[in-house]
Amino acid sequence: MISIPYALDALNFFAADARNALGPFVNVYLVTDRHWSQTEFGLVATTSGLLGIALQTPIGAAIDLTPAKRAVIVLSISAMAFASLIIFGLPTFWPMAVAFGVLAIAGDAFAPAVAALTLGVTPKSGLARRLGRNSAFDHAGNIAIAIVAGAIGYVLSQRAVFLMVPVFAILTTAAVLSIPASAINQARARDAGSDDNAAGDRTSTAGYGVLFRTKPLVIFALCAFFFHFANAPLLPLVGQKLALQFPKEATAMMSFCIIAAQGVMLPIAILVGRNADTWGRRPIFLIAFAALPIRAALYPLSDNAFWLIAIQLLDGVGAGIYQALTPLVIADIMHGTGRYNLAQGAIATTQGVGASVSALAAGVVVDHFGYSVSFLALGAAAALAFLVFFGFMPETRDEDSIAHDRETLALKGAASS
Repeated sequence: MISIPYALDALNFFAADARNALGPFVNVYLVTDRHWSQTEFGLVATTSGLLGIALQTPIGAAIDLTPAKRAVIVLSISAMAFASLIIFGLPTFWPMAVAFGVLAIAGDAFAPAVAALTLGVTPKSGLARRLGRNSAFDHAGNIAIAIVAGAIGYVLSQRAVFLMVPVFAILTTAAVLSIPASAINQARARDAGSDDNAAGDRTSTAGYGVLFRTKPLVIFALCAFFFHFANAPLLPLVGQKLALQFPKEATAMMSFCIIAAQGVMLPIAILVGRNADTWGRRPIFLIAFAALPIRAALYPLSDNAFWLIAIQLLDGVGAGIYQALTPLVIADIMHGTGRYNLAQGAIATTQGVGASVSALAAGVVVDHFGYSVSFLALGAAAALAFLVFFGFMPETRDEDSIAHDRETLALKGAASS
């Protein structure tokens, strides 16, 4: 059996492969190969997104309560594999609506379950580095799948890409099951502020009202909404512009966009994980929120393929920081409440609302006014996200808690030696 750190590495790497073959590739496939309109795709994406939104927070609450974190991950990744087979075999409106609904529910459970599992096997003092490492391996997986999917899409077809998902789902399952259930501290996995694994079922938890009483969480949720409203449609729209110019190379072009961004995200995630405790969360996050409106404003300046792909480097900065820091900021805010996964679900809900609404809105704007207007409108939403974060979001780093955990680990190390 491999060690827990390496098992988490493998879990994040293979899960990225499984999930991201169902990301922007679906959008480009349906619009360019199956000739869906932007509005049709936006309707399916928004409807499934609303389903996920309705279930996100209760699923997060359930993950707080269940000790079966590994089973949640296995079931959700298996559901993604099932959806990929639907996309491959039945790429018409209603089957695609079902597949998107399955993906929405599976996505609701997967990300918070992985974060909870990570919390459960990682002390607070090492959490920033571990979450940064999770994010780094996720980005490495994204790069791998982009390369493989680009090659398969070019040699075979865009449709063939979706057959890879079940393969990586099996590898993800093997990785998560290699982590012993007994190694997961159930109290710490829901951020109950206890290192006593036996207290996992006894530690008191705050009620749902903690979501609304915790001001930094409310502010962060508002920022997350506008960030995802602006960010979610950008890569699919760029992929469509490239696919219209290069129909044969549509999947390869999307892969280049993903690789450009993910290649930056990987070192960014490592940098953030190593320095978030020293620099603080707020100044690093401000860079992410500043990069997004700049990126959106640069896209309309040229239709050149090299230009569009180069701008994706800014996605690596913004989304890379956001992905690495978000679970850490939520853990900071909710520490001691026992409601970490509930809060994760609530933040994911606001993100989902933003992404789902923008999928339809951006599609309608493109159909009626063109890509440039859509990019500029999304850039305005991104600027609003920056202003809200800059003006109202406090620093969440708890220096006393980090110092205490480091002192405890040092004492344990001295005692064992």
